[in-house]
Amino acid sequence: MEIELKNNAPGILEETQIEDGFHILKFQNETNENQRVVRDIDSSFIQFHFCIKGGIKFNFNNGSYAINLSEENSLLLYNPQRDLPMNLEMEKDSWLITILISIKKFHSLFSKEADHIPFLGEGNRDKKYYTDAKISPSMAVVLNQIMNYNLHKSIKLLYFKGKAYELLSLYFNRPGDADVEQCPFLVDEENVLKIRKAKEIIIARMAEPPTLQELSNEIGLPLKKLKDGFKQIYGEPVYTFLFDYKMEVARQLLASGSHNVNEVGLKVGYSTASHFIAAFKKKFGTTPKKYVMSLN
Repeated sequence: MEIELKNNAPGILEETQIEDGFHILKFQNETNENQRVVRDIDSSFIQFHFCIKGGIKFNFNNGSYAINLSEENSLLLYNPQRDLPMNLEMEKDSWLITILISIKKFHSLFSKEADHIPFLGEGNRDKKYYTDAKISPSMAVVLNQIMNYNLHKSIKLLYFKGKAYELLSLYFNRPGDADVEQCPFLVDEENVLKIRKAKEIIIARMAEPPTLQELSNEIGLPLKKLKDGFKQIYGEPVYTFLFDYKMEVARQLLASGSHNVNEVGLKVGYSTASHFIAAFKKKFGTTPKKYVMSLN
């Protein structure tokens, strides 16, 4: 097992080894220039990359091939046949969190669920596997907690370990019937596009979202198909998804320091501060005011 950090711009990368074969890397390019980060990683590791903000370019084969990772998207890389060193170009004001986990460690986590993880199934274990995906609102919460860690250094390893496991759990979470081969609904691309449109609508109008019936009428899909299809694609009912999204927007606005609690509550659709405070506490286990204080 070989992991080697090469010379990089100071302050860009912070690495924490939480267990043997299990690492969390935090990349923060808060300079006004693009930065390059280079790091050796051998073929025994699975790489999970999460772009929280900005943009990242992954270069391979001495720059002959590249993958771009944009804000709020993730990238999984695994190739048991060859090393995949990290050669990143980070845009200015970009944040990236990477989890590196050895295939041996990963198998120990999912040994009973191998069929659920595409590249762990029989016949795939010696094949390369690359995939990209959107970062869900619940994953975004965990990623920001890792990035903004400010608790006592004595519990950092424990905290990061818990968050890394939580992040992997959320990454691989999906409804049991969300497999295209098992679910006729998802085979219909037109319906899938309508469901995606529904998500765009509720996000764009999160302060005053339409009712489910109004949403059903607007996208031209029967109410039952909207409800069933949304849960199959996004793993949550429409308004559970919207609640998680609104709370993450609220958390980010509070963290930015540009709005007070009342203003944030109004922006995400709460006409009274008390209702917003109750909702925020339900989601994060603390009040908006205490959350802001914890950042300082």
